[in-house]
Amino acid sequence: MPLHPLQTEWDADLRAGDPLGFPGYGGGPSPESVLTGRTDHYALIEGRFDVLGGSMGAAHGERVVRAFRRAADARLPVVVLTASGGARMQEGMVSLIQMARTASASAAHAGAGLLSVGVFRSPTTGGVYASYGSLCAVRAAVAGAIVGFAGPRVVELTTGQPLPSDSHTAESALASGWVDAVVADESDAQAEWVEGVLGLRTMPPPPLPLAQAVDVSVSLPGAWGEVVRARDSHRLSPGDLARGVCDSWVELRGPDVSAASAGLASIGSRRVVVASLGRAAPVPSDYRLVQRAIALAGRLGLPLLTLVDTRGADPSPSSEADGVAAEIARTLAAMASLPSASVAVCTGEGGSGGALAVAFADRLLMLEHSIFSVIAPEGAAAILRRDAGQAADVAASLRLTALDMVELGIANAIVPEGDTAADTASLVKLAVGRHLAEAQPGERRTRFDAATRRWLQ
Repeated sequence: MPLHPLQTEWDADLRAGDPLGFPGYGGGPSPESVLTGRTDHYALIEGRFDVLGGSMGAAHGERVVRAFRRAADARLPVVVLTASGGARMQEGMVSLIQMARTASASAAHAGAGLLSVGVFRSPTTGGVYASYGSLCAVRAAVAGAIVGFAGPRVVELTTGQPLPSDSHTAESALASGWVDAVVADESDAQAEWVEGVLGLRTMPPPPLPLAQAVDVSVSLPGAWGEVVRARDSHRLSPGDLARGVCDSWVELRGPDVSAASAGLASIGSRRVVVASLGRAAPVPSDYRLVQRAIALAGRLGLPLLTLVDTRGADPSPSSEADGVAAEIARTLAAMASLPSASVAVCTGEGGSGGALAVAFADRLLMLEHSIFSVIAPEGAAAILRRDAGQAADVAASLRLTALDMVELGIANAIVPEGDTAADTASLVKLAVGRHLAEAQPGERRTRFDAATRRWLQ
């Protein structure tokens, strides 16, 4: 059943013919395996597994294509509720080409700057999953649902190998980062999540952990003291602080993520996309999640907030083989081409290009005791003095403190830190809100250009 009452059902009388003359088929059924129409707030595409296993034939594909086109014309988001075993065998290649047609229609809808939301019901497999289903910008699966490219029975019968019990499930898709949430098998729970994604309902983020601010009374003086403060384990992680400044939060996930987090969120009445990086050394998949967030902000015309605390990207052979340098470059390019305003916050340590990739924003804010550097002081000492133990002496030469960043024209402002995690989050929220309201797309380039010209001979 639809999550919300339909105002209008579309193409209810549209049926397919019988292109193969398939024995016992005689043409598409009525009703078809997909329902389309509009509610008060969105266009709906809902698969019906009770009709030929939810299979997609010519009429199914045409209804989906028309729904995306109508939604684009009416500037409506699309909500997709899938339940399908895949392409309709009785229509052969006429069925299979619907994957390309529906994917094209979904892409055109996205290109119009509109949001699509998917809820994968059981089962969601085959051509529907591998076309317009997986192209939804934000995706959830129903708890316990079968979700996968090929259904488990097909996999076992074609490979001759039994599948593990946790394969092809909503939960495994969540763990792998292919869906953003698992929701209960109840219409109300699914409607609540969809409304949160669409901004029709507030979805409060989890509470802040009980982290405490650094005890500055025992910190070392000078630049090395700021390095020690920035690295203190009691500081809030960027992901926790990101959720702490937001009033509503819908998680965005990605495969093999270890250091990044992202969300479709709100700060006060302003909808934003948020991405954070740290504290573990980011691997290529972390940057791919950040790129997803940047792309979503650009697609929807929403401002972007990024937060970073990392000594630098993971330099291991596995990251090298997975293209860590290319992913950093792609993240920088994505930030550069973002058409909406962006604000970045360095919450602890900003280390080298791995951190700069998410800090290349129209406004860069530094927490009071954060640092940003071309290289970690230990690395600089190892290169310059062949002794990493001299990092404390080298730190001042790197001009890496928050004040240095502002004086060099790299950062815009310093955000004071509070006595508790909640105090710091409140101060960051206030500063972020002001700079999001003031920032103009393109300031990221003009600020860095000006900082560069200042030091040209």
